[in-house]
Amino acid sequence: MITFLLLVIGGLNWLVFALFGWEIGQLFGGMEATFSKIVYILVGLSALYELFTHKKCCNKCGVRSGAPSGGNPMN
Repeated sequence: MITFLLLVIGGLNWLVFALFGWEIGQLFGGMEATFSKIVYILVGLSALYELFTHKKCCNKCGVRSGAPSGGNPMN
């Protein structure tokens, strides 16, 4: 749940940046502020965690019993 929330924060940051040229980190003193760096590091680590653990948690990406091997991965 924490990684999900951090990824949402990261996604919203990119949205706000693209639309308005403003980063959420500016609320905490900008990119050079220690707290902003910690938040950005946690968002990046959350993305890596989701990347490496997603398959075992996802119904569409995970290994399903009874699924034929070599079939269409989009099913």
